[in-house]
Amino acid sequence: MIVTEKLSRIYKQGDFIIKAVDNISLKIQKAEFTAVVGPSGSGKTTLLNCIGGLDTPSLGKVIIDDENISNFKRDQIIKYRLNNIGFVFQSYNLIPVLSAKENVEMIMLLQGYNKKFRSERSEDLLSQVGLYEMKNRRPSQLSGGQQQRVAVARALASKPKFILADEPTANLDSISTNKLLDIMYKLNQEEKITFIFSTHDQRVIDRAKRVISLEDGKIFNDQKI
Repeated sequence: MIVTEKLSRIYKQGDFIIKAVDNISLKIQKAEFTAVVGPSGSGKTTLLNCIGGLDTPSLGKVIIDDENISNFKRDQIIKYRLNNIGFVFQSYNLIPVLSAKENVEMIMLLQGYNKKFRSERSEDLLSQVGLYEMKNRRPSQLSGGQQQRVAVARALASKPKFILADEPTANLDSISTNKLLDIMYKLNQEEKITFIFSTHDQRVIDRAKRVISLEDGKIFNDQKI
């Protein structure tokens, strides 16, 4: 379970103080399929970054399975992210000189898994996202939707506790979006993987089982569907 307790992220810009996340307390259970929504500047991405250890809260706590990651030192949080959290970004963030398979393997290489395990698991994951036949292609040889599916396979490679997806469909057409969401929803239903989306996309919101709406860094609506 993911818990935030009175979580705030405050920035200073000159004489101005900006509360990107303002005193947010919430609980996200295992196997949720949750969308965090709101206008630009509402705090969606900052909230996900704090939950994922990419940003440090100014106040409050992020507790994952009874472990307060807010107190972790830099090397601790890097190791924790590597082994427990999967990330899917709007811009895919694939390594251009590596093949699809090598991109998926990279996380496992950092985790210290042997070559045989990395090869078998990466091929299995690419099969799950429908890209086994394209495993040797580089990102430049794949469409945007295909690159994002590689990113999902990469996010799953570490066997994470949950996946954070920041605007994962923003650069995709409707066909690619539906394929991607079908894959994510199937993984959620069959393997009980927790997905948390930051999104403006109504197509993502329509699939979500819980929608958390932010405005000015605060939760103003939290609806389970």
